[in-house]
Amino acid sequence: MRISTSCSMKRNKDSNTKKMVIIAVTALLLTVMVAVNMMYGSATISFREIIKALSEKDSADFAYRIIVYLRLPRIVAAIAAGAALAVAGGVLQSVLNNALASPNIIGVNAGSGLFVVLITAFFPTHLTMIPFAAFAGALIVALLIYFTAYKTGASRITIVLAGLAVGSFFGAAIDAVLTLKPDVMISVNSFMVGGFSAVNFDVVRFALFYIVIGLILAMVLSREMNVISLGDEVAASLGVRVHLFRFVLIVCASLLAGSAVSFAGLLGFIGLIVPHMCRSMIGHDNRFVLPFSALAGALFVLTCDLIARTAFAPYELPVGIIMSAIGGPFFIYLLFKQRRGRLYD
Repeated sequence: MRISTSCSMKRNKDSNTKKMVIIAVTALLLTVMVAVNMMYGSATISFREIIKALSEKDSADFAYRIIVYLRLPRIVAAIAAGAALAVAGGVLQSVLNNALASPNIIGVNAGSGLFVVLITAFFPTHLTMIPFAAFAGALIVALLIYFTAYKTGASRITIVLAGLAVGSFFGAAIDAVLTLKPDVMISVNSFMVGGFSAVNFDVVRFALFYIVIGLILAMVLSREMNVISLGDEVAASLGVRVHLFRFVLIVCASLLAGSAVSFAGLLGFIGLIVPHMCRSMIGHDNRFVLPFSALAGALFVLTCDLIARTAFAPYELPVGIIMSAIGGPFFIYLLFKQRRGRLYD
C-alpha cells in the first residue's frame, strides 16, 4: 500500500513537471514571437537595429518611431487580448461545463460590442467609458446564459444554442444602431471585424489594468474551478459555495472579455480554440490550464497578427479574418466530438 502511494505521488510529480516544462516552452516561444513581430511588418527592421533604437531612444530615428509608436503598442495589445480572451474562454468552459463555451460562441463578445457601439453612437464625448460599457455588455450576456442554465437544467448543447440566440439578438441590435447612425459605421467598422491597426498605449493602458485584475482573480480561483467541475453536489459536499463562486467566475470572465473587446474589437474563437488545445496537452487541472491558456492565447494572437500584417504586404488584413478562418472549421470539429459524447478530450 505504501509502495503504491509512493508510486502515485511520483507519477503526479512527474506529470506536474511535464506541464511546467510545456508552459515554460510556450513562454519561450511567446518571447521569440514578440521579437519576430517587432522585426517584420510593412517595413523590416533587423534585430540589431531594434536593440540600437531602444538603447539610444532617438525620437528622430525611423526604426525607433516604428517600434515605439506602432509595433510595441500593437504587440502589447495582442498579448493582452489573447491572454484575456483565452482565459475567459477557459473559465466559461469550466463554469458551464461545456467545451463549446467561449466569449464569441455564447454571445459575450456581441454584448460587449453592442454597448461599445451605443457609447460611440450616442455618447461620443464619453469614449473613456468604453471599457466599462464593454464589461457591462459581456456581464449581461454571461448572466443571461447562466440564468438559463440554472433555471432550465439545460443540456450543454442547449446552453450553446441559447448563447447563439442571445448573441444573434445583440448582433441585430448592433445592426439596428448602425442603420440609424450610419456615420458611426466608419469608426466602428474595424471594431466589428477585430484587429489592432489603430491601437495605441492610451487605448490599451486603461483596459490593461482590468485584464490584470481578471487574470489574477481567475488564477486565484483555479482550485475552486477544479472542485466545481466535479459537479455541484460534490463541490457543495466539499464545502465550496458553488453558486457564489460560479457567479464570481462569470463576472471574472466577463471582465476579461469585455476589457479585451474594448480595444481589440470582436475577435472570435480565441476563447474556444486555445483552452481546448491546452486541455488536450496538459489535462484538466485549471491551476495549469489557465496560465497555459494565457500564454498560448497571447502566442496565437501574435502569430495571427503577424500573418495579417505580412501575408499581403503592403496591404493588411484585419486579424479577426485570420482567426475566423481558423476558428470556423475548429468549431465544426468540436461539434462532431460533442456528438460522440466527449467533452474535452
